[in-house]
Amino acid sequence: MSFKVIGLIELTDQGAFEQYRNQVSQTVELYRGHIHVRGTITELFWNELGCAPFHAYVELEFPSTEDAYAWAHSPDYQALVPIRNKAMKLTLFGVAI
Repeated sequence: MSFKVIGLIELTDQGAFEQYRNQVSQTVELYRGHIHVRGTITELFWNELGCAPFHAYVELEFPSTEDAYAWAHSPDYQALVPIRNKAMKLTLFGVAI
């Protein structure tokens, strides 16, 4: 079984986003994960939950919930949070598959 982490992204600063994007995959790999898919939202069919707008998403995959949690709370990733906060608004959640 693997564990996915999904991020819904609303970009706020393209330059900061490029800086974040260039560094984040290295932190994911340190915790046995990989970036499975990155994409741009082209259609929103329903928004019955009233989610804030987002235009991009990312899907990460880790071997376990523990690996994903370790990554998200690691000093390696936390060092990128100030850049991330400048680059985007983010909703990040985990999905067991």
